[in-house]
Amino acid sequence: MKKTWKVAVSALMAIVLLAGCGSSGGNTGNGNEGTGTEPGTGSAKTVTLKMFIALPRFKEQFDKYIEQFVAKEKADKNIDVKVQLEMPNSDNASQILKTRLASKDAPDVFAIHAINEIPSFYKAGYLEDLSGQPFVDKLLESVTPSVTIDDKVVALPLETMSWGYLYNKKIFADLNLTPPTTITEMNQVVEKLKQNNITPFELSYKEAWIPQLFLPLSVGARISAGNTDFIERMNKNEGSFTEMKSMFDIIDLVNANGTPKALEMGGDDGAAAFANGKAAMWVQGPWYAETILKSNPDLDFGVAALPINDNPNDTLINLGASTSLVVSPTSKNKEVALDFLNFMLDDEQSNELFQSLKFNPVATNHNYESYPWVNDATEYVKAGKAYRDPSIPQAVKDEVGKGLQSYFSKQLTQDEVLKALDKAWRDYNKVNK
Repeated sequence: MKKTWKVAVSALMAIVLLAGCGSSGGNTGNGNEGTGTEPGTGSAKTVTLKMFIALPRFKEQFDKYIEQFVAKEKADKNIDVKVQLEMPNSDNASQILKTRLASKDAPDVFAIHAINEIPSFYKAGYLEDLSGQPFVDKLLESVTPSVTIDDKVVALPLETMSWGYLYNKKIFADLNLTPPTTITEMNQVVEKLKQNNITPFELSYKEAWIPQLFLPLSVGARISAGNTDFIERMNKNEGSFTEMKSMFDIIDLVNANGTPKALEMGGDDGAAAFANGKAAMWVQGPWYAETILKSNPDLDFGVAALPINDNPNDTLINLGASTSLVVSPTSKNKEVALDFLNFMLDDEQSNELFQSLKFNPVATNHNYESYPWVNDATEYVKAGKAYRDPSIPQAVKDEVGKGLQSYFSKQLTQDEVLKALDKAWRDYNKVNK
């Protein structure tokens, strides 16, 4: 009897212990954390995904979209994703990212400039080959080349654009003005605006990346106008920015006819001022459309090509892709990182995201209507009046931004700015050869 009782008690205790293990809450102490399970079969795998995207003005949209991704990853794969999102401003983002990469602290997903940075980042081994990912087949044919190198797709493009400068269509219409096709015509437009007590240009140079916009606009147009091998020669230390000195013609015209306190005005300040009619034009891209319309939803603005000389055939629109998302080859959470990139072009969710960002469609599953300013730029493209954004190293663009800030404040001369750009490109060549 005693023996039978002991056996019964032992069996009962075993059952209780097993039941206790099976009802354990969360994933603490069960040995499954980080191992992953099929949906509905046990505790979820927990992953912390680090993202670095220098678009702080879109934090609200990205936070919302990331929440949708987290929910989908939980539902589809029973993975609890915790996202650490860094969104520094554009002025110091590049340097922060390069420091992180050099110290082997790479984010799982990070944003780079497709045209400027893919070549050097790819050569340094910082970019995962994404060629086999599902999103690649969705990319528009016109977009894919901008994120391709050595026949490999290495990034997902977010921002593709056709740009030059922005102008207030109502102001232009009220004064019977049309976008000028030469510098002489631009001078005439400027004078007409000033006669009507309207400031011609919004100036917002507090952030160095804004004045640097003059570089791709002027260099790209001049390359198309005949200096076709400029980039190639600069990469071989055989060219010089002295060939581009005439770019100061349009820079000086803009600077002499702009709003005050330029070095105190950042991008958001400039967007609000332009949105509220403080100036008729702004040398800026349509990537600021969302911010502008937040300040004034009723603003009617357009995109036009910036004249560089008195030949109307050289007044061209810039075509390019900038912010693009990549995955680090060293990511310990590569599966989830790749899932996020594919979710960025999700058939059900990405239309709403790209619309809210006011970005151009980049994929075949994007079917929202193009914005009016996109249609403006498309007219230039259809007429053959466009060029591809020149592949200028980011280090050179950073230098020109600072240089033009100093030029505006009369701390540097034109020749000193050009000399600094030559040096920046030579330094880039030393590191990347």
